[in-house]
Amino acid sequence: MIWHLVAAVFAGLAAAGIGLLLRTLTRKRLPKWIVPVFGGLGMLGYQVSTEYSWFDHKRSQLPETAIVISSDTSSAVWRPWTFAYPMTTKFSIVDSDNVRARRVDNELIAEFILYQFERHHTDVLTTQPYILNCTHRELMPLNAETGDAEVSRLRTLRETAPLLTTVCQLAADQQQT
Repeated sequence: MIWHLVAAVFAGLAAAGIGLLLRTLTRKRLPKWIVPVFGGLGMLGYQVSTEYSWFDHKRSQLPETAIVISSDTSSAVWRPWTFAYPMTTKFSIVDSDNVRARRVDNELIAEFILYQFERHHTDVLTTQPYILNCTHRELMPLNAETGDAEVSRLRTLRETAPLLTTVCQLAADQQQT
């Protein structure tokens, strides 16, 4: 976080320097306020660039076996440009190396961990183990500490849910090998 602040200040100083250079090249015909305006635009530009590149940067840090299941975009009043171009603030992944498949009563069951990344003032990573019955499309979270199934939170996924199709395909591939 401190490094983003330092980088924003240097971006502002560089942009203010460009404003000062333009003012000097025009023999001071440009108004004095052009220098701080350029500085502010430089800091704002850095911040916007950092926010929009967050998703690609985080995705590049993941292993090749990580599969993005979903991503969410958001808009905010204090960031008016996000209404025209919403930015990605949250995404979920499954690591294909961590999917465990087995057959129980001729039904394909997959156990996996769902990783969810959220962009806040500091990045937040939430992990949740799940068990998925691919035959009946039933998804049930597991207690992270005990490993027990939380039956009260059982839900049925849509047939087209990316989580269902991805995890069940990985589990089926694992069963074939």
